Amino acid sequence: MTFKEEILQGIPAQLPVRKPYDTTVSHAPIRKQVLRKEEKKLSLRNALRYFPEQWHQELAAEFLEELEKYGRIYMHRFRPDYAMYARPIHEYPHKSIHAAAIMLMIQNNLDPAVAQHPHELITYGGNGAVFQNWAQYLLTMQYLAIMTDEQTLNIYSGHPQGLFPSGATAPRVVVTNGMMIPNYSTPDDWEKFNALGVTQYGQMTAGSYMYIGPQGIVHGTTITVMNAFRKQLKTGESSKGKIFLTAGLGGMSGAQPKAGNIAGCITICAEVNPAAARKRHAQGWVDELIEDLSLLVERVKDAKEKQEVVSLAYLGNVVDVWERFDKEGIFIEIGSDQTSLHNPWSGGYYPVGLSFEESNQLIAINPELFKQKVQESLRRHAAAVNRHCAKGSYFFDYGNAFLLECSRAGADVMAENGIDFKYPSYVQDILGPMCFDYGFGPFRWVCTSANPKDLQITDRIAKEVLAEIKTTAPAEIQQQMQDNIIWIENAEENKLVVGSQARILYADAEGRAKIALKFNEAIKSGELSAPVVLGRDHHDVSGTDSPFRETSNIYDGSRFTADMAIQNVIGDSFRGATWVSIHNGGGVGWGEVINGGFGMLLDGTEAAAQKLQNMLFYDVNNGIARRSWARNKEARFAIEREMDRTPSLKITLPNLVDDETLNNLF
Repeated sequence: MTFKEEILQGIPAQLPVRKPYDTTVSHAPIRKQVLRKEEKKLSLRNALRYFPEQWHQELAAEFLEELEKYGRIYMHRFRPDYAMYARPIHEYPHKSIHAAAIMLMIQNNLDPAVAQHPHELITYGGNGAVFQNWAQYLLTMQYLAIMTDEQTLNIYSGHPQGLFPSGATAPRVVVTNGMMIPNYSTPDDWEKFNALGVTQYGQMTAGSYMYIGPQGIVHGTTITVMNAFRKQLKTGESSKGKIFLTAGLGGMSGAQPKAGNIAGCITICAEVNPAAARKRHAQGWVDELIEDLSLLVERVKDAKEKQEVVSLAYLGNVVDVWERFDKEGIFIEIGSDQTSLHNPWSGGYYPVGLSFEESNQLIAINPELFKQKVQESLRRHAAAVNRHCAKGSYFFDYGNAFLLECSRAGADVMAENGIDFKYPSYVQDILGPMCFDYGFGPFRWVCTSANPKDLQITDRIAKEVLAEIKTTAPAEIQQQMQDNIIWIENAEENKLVVGSQARILYADAEGRAKIALKFNEAIKSGELSAPVVLGRDHHDVSGTDSPFRETSNIYDGSRFTADMAIQNVIGDSFRGATWVSIHNGGGVGWGEVINGGFGMLLDGTEAAAQKLQNMLFYDVNNGIARRSWARNKEARFAIEREMDRTPSLKITLPNLVDDETLNNLF
């Protein structure tokens, strides 16, 4: 069968032969056994409903084997034989070009060069799933291939519920992931209901089909590290020869050494999984691999003396590095951590003193002891960080629930008030006041031609638009504009593409709309050879309510509410998005965040031009308005500036209360 024929058949007519376990790819960690006997029967019943009854006896035994071996039913037998990657858009069977774009994005998320655990349909973060099983993938691709622009596909946590009549202005796909009743949204609930096959953890851009490989987090990390050094160093002082110490080289965390090189420092990134570290080294994302801690110490001392810009991967535990550098007197200018601590008990964080293999065995055979080891490690980790910060190091939480899990482990990470953490999140100190409050966030696009020449054209267009906007931009956002102009100038040279021909930069509503309009014109004129998909990370101005990350710099008491993310995805859906998504979970953990996103196809039409202006304007300004109401002065400036430019925008502004008025009452 041809590729198109395989897509159109969905669930195959004949039961495919069972596939051998492929040891050449990275596999998801074995999940703990959480289901009772009757619940296992329910899990099997749920899985078998995708298939005809005559297959049930054979598949039931096989699926039970998967459930007991891996803790989940992935349906490996049904993994397609064709190569998984983002093909040029017209290679997909389709009746709707918009649906074809979504197929392209789904395959990119599952590309082995992009995905962390491709055979388990995990894109990044250890559990960030595109689908729960391969039957869901096959049915979804089939639905997308046959749907028209008068239908909408509902996706319930990976399950394609079906095509419903709608209209050309409606989204083609609406995705929900992990939308649990609040009282059933603990990490243990995820383990149970995911094992039952009724919900999944979509992360942010995994289950929303908008991941573009590590490039997205490279840009965000670059902006974060550059501004962290600006906070730490004297004006005009170079970051060359200065240390950025962190951990994680797996999914998104693998972007850290590349970002450190762009930011111009010494990056030391510890990784316990040798395969992950070697993968990043082979991809050119980290310069050197070092397996011996003493050799690392000597290499770092030499790099500091020579003021090098270099990235070093240490194959070991980061706790050992923090402790050894303390003893050696090696000063760490900035430090962080990007292990998957939203998933601490299933391989998101590995305890010091155990090897990678020993830890994985412990997860499967004694999860309670593994949890104890993780919490012991977190206490040591935090103590070492505290010693360095007492010497003047700057540490920030990278929104991966590091400080949250440290606090739950009893580590010394709380501020004197007993409420806040003693170290800020990167959003509180950097991205919140410097970016999100002004409306700047991770705008991204994908050239559906899969042609690098089209990406070069879009880079040039984006740079020209940003340079033009910068000439009249107010002083408050000049640094943002310049940082992103430099980024886009060097994007091709830095070889950021992994998977689809994609790009990211930080832009506000004005920049996003103007860039998108120019793209649409270039598609119409034929300068670009195929449509362009617009999107963003959920980690943005409006997309995410996350009290310990995206909304951690909201101080009016509303950071634990999720109205903004819900309003955002509903508002985008009727303003022209091609697909929308809303998730429970994301980078800080199940039950800790609600996040939403969109995708939009530009096809060179006037309809696309109208949609992009309406939707991109709202997608950003919804969040600025909320941040302004929380009394964030940067957001107040941004929304008042937008109201001056847009007479139809009317936003409720807060009246500020003098402290003495309240203090005199108590």
